[in-house]
Amino acid sequence: MNALLKRVWIGLAATLVVSLAAVVMPDQVQIDDDGRVHLGAPAPTPSPSTVAPTPESTSPPLTRDEVDEVIRTAVSAAGLDPAQGRPIGATGANSNRTGWTAVREKTAAQSDMNTICADLERQGWTLNPNGDRPDPSARSYKRGGWYLLVSTRGKTQAPSTTSALTDSQTYLTLAGLQLNLSDIPVPLPEVTVRIG
Repeated sequence: MNALLKRVWIGLAATLVVSLAAVVMPDQVQIDDDGRVHLGAPAPTPSPSTVAPTPESTSPPLTRDEVDEVIRTAVSAAGLDPAQGRPIGATGANSNRTGWTAVREKTAAQSDMNTICADLERQGWTLNPNGDRPDPSARSYKRGGWYLLVSTRGKTQAPSTTSALTDSQTYLTLAGLQLNLSDIPVPLPEVTVRIG
């Protein structure tokens, strides 16, 4: 049973990382309807006029502890108890991943997500202009070298035979990732991964 739960959590973590990558770099990560993930774009012949991505940098860098506090504050603003959720990422201030997730009724999850997003904006986080596609179940924000993905995706991303969610539930998730996009080569080589 422990091995099964471990596989479920690993699958959810992988899905969150891929989803966050797709939001942060939409030109480099595409997710098909059948669950295939394409990393990178077919390598066109580089032209001399190719411009490197502009480094993000208007707000001072945030520490992992500061991002954890941002998440706790935003979750509390939605009337939820941060202690009732499950942390994402390894503990310790030096980790470049963090987050929070909890099971919520679908009827409440979207409202909770909207309140969390409003509080992130109040705290100075800006919508990621390169990441958001028209999708009401996920929004991404950036600030101080960190990217936050807020989503209400659940049942469809977990293996159907092992999900602990009922049909009326979903995961409300804030997934944070610290990225230095200037270290990522563009374009990425093309790689296809099958999830599920």
